[in-house]
Amino acid sequence: MLPETDLARIRESCEARVPPEAREHVRVEFEYERQAVNIIERRPPWREDYGPGWSRLPIARLRYVASKRLWTLYYHRHTGRWERYPLLGPSRRVADLLSEIAEDPICVFRG
Repeated sequence: MLPETDLARIRESCEARVPPEAREHVRVEFEYERQAVNIIERRPPWREDYGPGWSRLPIARLRYVASKRLWTLYYHRHTGRWERYPLLGPSRRVADLLSEIAEDPICVFRG
């Protein structure tokens, strides 16, 4: 099970990425499962033939190992697969991973 305080930090980080006045054009949201959180970029439909739903672009995955209380960061490859982020090892602090996503020194988390 994911720590509630970490989920709250992830939610705050996602909301902070887009100013309120731009949220009709782009949103950064998260979805979570039992052991992972996916951060995604959402955009409104821009072509009628794509349907009425907002598009979804994966940005990052944060995996949690409860037995070790460690978070690990992954980025989404152009192949559609998740790959472990090479510049930061597992951390007990989800804030470390969120800072790395925000700084994005190798440009893999830009939506």
